[in-house]
Amino acid sequence: MLTERLEFSPARDAEIFSAAPAAPAVFLLRGDELLAEPYVSKTANLRRRLQRLLGEPDKRTKKLNLRGRIRSVEFTPTGSDFESGFLLYRLFRETFPQNYAKRLRFRFAPLLRLHMENQYPRASITTRLGRLNGRALYYGPFRSRIVAEKFMNDSLDFFKMRRCVDDLHPDPKFPGCIYSEMKMCLAPCFRGCTDEEYSAEVNRVQSYFESAGESLTREVSAQRDAASANLAFEDAAAIHVRLEKLKPVVNQFPEIVRQIDRLSALIVQPSEVPDSVKFFRVERALISGPVAFSIQPADQAKSQSMEARVQLAFNSFPSSLSKSAGETMEHLALLKRWFYRGTRVGEIFLADEKNIFPLRRIVRGIGRVLKGEKLLQDALPPSAAQFDKIQD
Repeated sequence: MLTERLEFSPARDAEIFSAAPAAPAVFLLRGDELLAEPYVSKTANLRRRLQRLLGEPDKRTKKLNLRGRIRSVEFTPTGSDFESGFLLYRLFRETFPQNYAKRLRFRFAPLLRLHMENQYPRASITTRLGRLNGRALYYGPFRSRIVAEKFMNDSLDFFKMRRCVDDLHPDPKFPGCIYSEMKMCLAPCFRGCTDEEYSAEVNRVQSYFESAGESLTREVSAQRDAASANLAFEDAAAIHVRLEKLKPVVNQFPEIVRQIDRLSALIVQPSEVPDSVKFFRVERALISGPVAFSIQPADQAKSQSMEARVQLAFNSFPSSLSKSAGETMEHLALLKRWFYRGTRVGEIFLADEKNIFPLRRIVRGIGRVLKGEKLLQDALPPSAAQFDKIQD
C-alpha cells in the first residue's frame, strides 16, 4: 500500500532525513520488539515530522521520541488532504483491523431512510445502514442530523405519508393523530385510505427524493397550468402559492445527496506530480483510487481528445463492491467530511440518472484544480531549501 521504504538507524539519521521529501505524506514507522505496534500517521511535511520523531531527543521536553525503537520508515507522498485521509483510513484498516474505527473516531453521515420493509412505509433519519440487500432505501449524506431532519420534515409537509413510528394495526376505531386531523396524513391507522392509495403516496415520496425534488415540482407546475387553462384562476393562484413554498424546500437538497445504491461520482484532486491530477471514483458510495491523470498525453494518446482520455482513466478503476454496511458507512463518513468542508480542495462531478458523467465539465474542473494548486504554491512562503538557494 505504501510505495517507499527507508531502513533507519540512528547512525544514519541525516541520510534518512534528507531522503524523505519535505512534502505531505502518509507514513508508517516499524520498530523492534520494544515498539508494541507500528506508528501510523499523516503529515504536511514528512522530513520535518521524522526529524521530530527520530531526531536526537530533547531532554527539556516530553514530546514523543522513537529514535531508539524504529527500524524502518514506509511512506507514500500525497497531493491533497483528501488523498492523505483516504490512504490513512486504508492503512489503519489494514494495520489495526480490530480497532481502526475507534482510532479514527468516525462521525458517520446522517442518512434519510425510507422504511420500505414496513407494511406502511415511513421516513426517518439515521446514521446506521441496515443490510445492503434489504428493502430499506437510504439517501445521503447530509451535513448534519439537524439539517437532515429539517429537510425531511419540510419535504413531508407536501405529502400525506405517515409521521408516526409505530407498527400499524389498522382499526377503524382508532382515533388517529394530529396529522390525520389536519389532513396531512392518509391515516392508514384507522383505514382512512386503502393500501393501494397509501402505496401510491409512498411512491410519490420516493420519486421526490430520487429526483432531488424535481418530480413534485413538475407535478405541481402541471396542476397550476391545467387550472389556468381551465380558467380556474383562483385554484391556479393557490397552487402557485404552494409551488413558491416548495422551491425553498427543494433548494435545501444538497447536490451530493443521492440514493446510496446510486451514488456515483468522480473526484478530482491535486497531485504531488507537476501537471497532473488524481482521480478518485465513488461507486455505490464506496471510494476507490487514486488514478493519476497527466495533462500531457503519452505518445500513443496524442490523437485522443481530453474527454476520451478522461473516460479511459475512469474505466481503469476496478469495480468497488462493499463487503459490509460498516465499510459503506466509513466511506460515506470520509466523503461527507470532505464535501461539506468550508475550504474544500478539489472538484466532484456526479453522474446523472443514467450513470453518465459530464466529461466536458470534468475537463474544465481539471483545469481549475491545476490552477488552484499553482495559486496555492505561489502564495506559500519559500521552503528552507528554496530560501538557501535564494540567499546564495
